[in-house]
Amino acid sequence: MKCLPLLVITLSLSACGVETVGTAATGAAIKRQELEQGRKTMEQVQQKIDQANQPSQQRAEQAGGDR
Repeated sequence: MKCLPLLVITLSLSACGVETVGTAATGAAIKRQELEQGRKTMEQVQQKIDQANQPSQQRAEQAGGDR
């Protein structure tokens, strides 16, 4: 009977640790998704910038060839 309170306390504390680990893993997964989404957004923006710059580059090449 003397061991029962110690066992209850040990189980309670270990349950808190499991919850903390689960929460940390969930937080890490969310951060990973945010990073992936940010990377995709950055790639899309870079593609749009490149597309917007193409006409300027073509005009510059044509102007250089006219001289």
